[in-house]
Amino acid sequence: MKQADIERIWYGAGPVPWWMRALVPLYRLLYLLVRLPYALGLRRPAQLPLPLIVVGNLTAGGTGKTPLVMALIGALRARGFNPGVVSRGYGGSASAPTLLDEAPDPRVVGDEPALIRRRTGAPVAVGRDRVVAAGLLQGSGIDVIIADDGLQNPALCRDIGICVVDGQRRFGNGRLLPAGPLREPTARLEQVDFVVCNGDSAQPGEVRMLLQPGQAMPVGHAGTPRNLASFADGKVHAVAGIGNPQRFFASLRECGLDLIEHAFADHHVFTAGDFAFADELPVLMTEKDAIKCRGLADSRLWQVPVDAEIPASFFDAIAQRLGQRRSG
Repeated sequence: MKQADIERIWYGAGPVPWWMRALVPLYRLLYLLVRLPYALGLRRPAQLPLPLIVVGNLTAGGTGKTPLVMALIGALRARGFNPGVVSRGYGGSASAPTLLDEAPDPRVVGDEPALIRRRTGAPVAVGRDRVVAAGLLQGSGIDVIIADDGLQNPALCRDIGICVVDGQRRFGNGRLLPAGPLREPTARLEQVDFVVCNGDSAQPGEVRMLLQPGQAMPVGHAGTPRNLASFADGKVHAVAGIGNPQRFFASLRECGLDLIEHAFADHHVFTAGDFAFADELPVLMTEKDAIKCRGLADSRLWQVPVDAEIPASFFDAIAQRLGQRRSG
């Protein structure tokens, strides 16, 4: 089944096939079995020596976790903290826990950790076992750890839990995988400390986050930054291999651009053939995609970074909780 068909079922009015509905009980059983040893007291979540902030979501696919993590890094630094990041490293080939260097290879460590490391300069470690990966951060002078994803990981004892919700798609049809997009029931929201809504449709009690596109930057070639409005005099190719490509396309249209859309699967590994269009029009892509295209040296390629705009009161509340943990 194509990704577009799945999206139509999860977030549109498409009927849910019988086989998807039939697999939900199996998913629910596996979900419960993972948590059963912790519920029975046979295993205990690992307590890291530093405060842990988990940024995650309830749905499969992108909601804006990585921009939030990068904004959180900058906000905590401004408030006197020195954060590091731990990630699963999804899409990377690394088999052992790895501490990223200053120029990480996204093919090895994953595109999102590589982007966070390059964009923020914060120490980042990846690994399937995030407890072990977090241990690699201990000698880097950090005083708080941010987990990029991991809300469904019962092995971690967290100090602050943040759930990011897509303000446009919310929870789709409200069904568990694979019949719907939910990794776990929405009742899980009652157990997190903050719910951040990516979009201008935040519900009562949610923190609103807006992703603002910046200037387009050249990818793998020399050039000066360009305002997005400068691309509005003709058509452009828009490329996105993220969880919700339509969000990126919509942001470009809001800037007055006339798009030829090219949506790829999340974490897609790009090759030169993906950009073999029969013209020389500019190609705009997300920052997450661009980090995998630096070696292509194609003068048509431009990346569009985004910054998360969130009320300062949200970061103040997190810093206050961390300060209480530090003083305690």
